[in-house]
Amino acid sequence: MSQLANPDTPLDAPAPQDEAWTHLLHLETQVQLTQASLTHHTTKLSTLHQTTDHISQSLQALLERLPPCTAPPPVAEPSPAAPAVPTAAPGVLAGLRAQLPHLALPDTYDGDRISRERFLQSCLTYIHLSRDAFDSDTLKIAWVLSYMKAERASTYALRVLWHPGGVGSFTDWATFKKDFWAEFFPIDPAKSAALALRNREQYGQRKRMLDKYIDSFQALVEQAAYPDGLQLCLMFQDGLHPVRFC
Repeated sequence: MSQLANPDTPLDAPAPQDEAWTHLLHLETQVQLTQASLTHHTTKLSTLHQTTDHISQSLQALLERLPPCTAPPPVAEPSPAAPAVPTAAPGVLAGLRAQLPHLALPDTYDGDRISRERFLQSCLTYIHLSRDAFDSDTLKIAWVLSYMKAERASTYALRVLWHPGGVGSFTDWATFKKDFWAEFFPIDPAKSAALALRNREQYGQRKRMLDKYIDSFQALVEQAAYPDGLQLCLMFQDGLHPVRFC
């Protein structure tokens, strides 16, 4: 009798050759899918390269249309601001004072014959050190008059300002100084000082503080060219206020 079938082997079990073919077909399908995906990505990459090239060409054309770039001019560092000047005088020269250096301004002048030299010296010093700001004689004269705002000095300033020509009635700065000197300075300072020292009512302390009295007495002595001596000591003592020693 021919070969008998093995009772332990199932009748529907696939043959080994069929399993190999099935596995091979699966691998071939995976390869085809991978190739299709690679082709798709390659196409997208090529499109991206084309877009990049187009953008580069557009930028290059835009740069060619722009004007040539020039270096910016150097920026100058700001100069330090001038210090503020105290506003002690009237506002007629407020715009000018913003340009003046920080110097000591003259005190208000009242026409006192003792302080006239100090006032004039203060004005001349300020004008000399600020000569770039005072560009005309008219401006100098108006500036000096703005500090003459009490008693006799105020009367003189108003007389000048009320004149039909005003400040311009003086032809130049030298003419104003000559007129100022004639108004507030004596013709013979030494003789005037000597006469003042002969009158206790003129040189005495009166209601002034002691240091003010000493300064004025010393100024009169220097103007009169009096020699130091016992006579000056007696005159000084005689001029003291009987109660107001300080």
